[in-house]
Amino acid sequence: MDNQRVERLRKKMQELHFDSFLITDPVNRFYLSGFTGDDGLLLITEQEKFLITDWRFEQQIQHECPNWQLILTRDYLGAVCQLAQKFQLTALAFESTISYADYSFLDEKFPGDLAAVTAVIEALRSVKDQTELTALRASCQLAGRGYQAVLEFLRQQTDFTKITEHDTAVFLDHFMQDNGAEDKSFTTIVASGERSTWPHATASQAALTENTMITLDFGYFLHKYTSDVTRTFAIGKQSNEFRRLYQLVKDAQAATISAIKPGVSGKKLDQIGRRIIEQGGYGKFFNHGMGHGIGLAIHEMPALGARSQDILQPGQVVTVEPGVYVPKIGGIRIEDDILVTDTGYEILTDFDRDYHEL
Repeated sequence: MDNQRVERLRKKMQELHFDSFLITDPVNRFYLSGFTGDDGLLLITEQEKFLITDWRFEQQIQHECPNWQLILTRDYLGAVCQLAQKFQLTALAFESTISYADYSFLDEKFPGDLAAVTAVIEALRSVKDQTELTALRASCQLAGRGYQAVLEFLRQQTDFTKITEHDTAVFLDHFMQDNGAEDKSFTTIVASGERSTWPHATASQAALTENTMITLDFGYFLHKYTSDVTRTFAIGKQSNEFRRLYQLVKDAQAATISAIKPGVSGKKLDQIGRRIIEQGGYGKFFNHGMGHGIGLAIHEMPALGARSQDILQPGQVVTVEPGVYVPKIGGIRIEDDILVTDTGYEILTDFDRDYHEL
């Protein structure tokens, strides 16, 4: 599989007129090579591919990526420059996220031209192959089981004043890891009551109380790929306005999802859902983008937002997550993970998104 990904990068190198590409980002390094170690870099040329790291990983690399030429050293960038001399490399692309010190070294020692590039490999990563889609489907299915487990956990409680937001987050973290998740991809959000109007509130020691709303936002890696899901529900009865707001957000999400297909822009999708919320009179309370890509990282290309220039392609997986956050009323966000197919879309997190009052 890594050979196909390397060949896709080489094709891009030809288009950009580079004869070599230096990969330092750990996620991109794994994507191209399968190497899970925490140190090292890749150098890809028109004909060769090198994994440069130190002796700690020698046996691991033979198991994970035996088809790569291995160079063991502590002078990673020095090895890159030596290879450049040996293979007469003249134009090196490097990821713009490297440190200034590393750039200065290459600028002094590399025998050819240098060019910083942004989002080249990330654009390749945005289109998932079948191996990746299998992992993402499994990750999203596990997310559905996790959500149902949280609902059941809370339904069993007889005194919510003894259960905190943090307790709920820890329960979900443990459930997901007990069922195969490798780690969470961001700090699990459990925000209740007025804190639900904070779009990115982390779980606090605040107790859950009767008649309060809860926003639950979570993502976990399974087979290296992450889901990203948000559900909003309530403990006890809520106001009629809160219920109307929930339906408004649900309608905005449904309209946005139904418009997903190859060729549509992230900007257009944002407009579709945002317009529904604006027409409902709550546009100023929707204060973030409509969504983003997911995969090996929690935020990937493409972006769904008012300034996005990204055009959706088959194989991309995006979140659709409209939200409304009204002080003294409550916050609502519904988020699902959607695969762009050849003809439309597939909802990977196709589980309960109805409104519940537990």
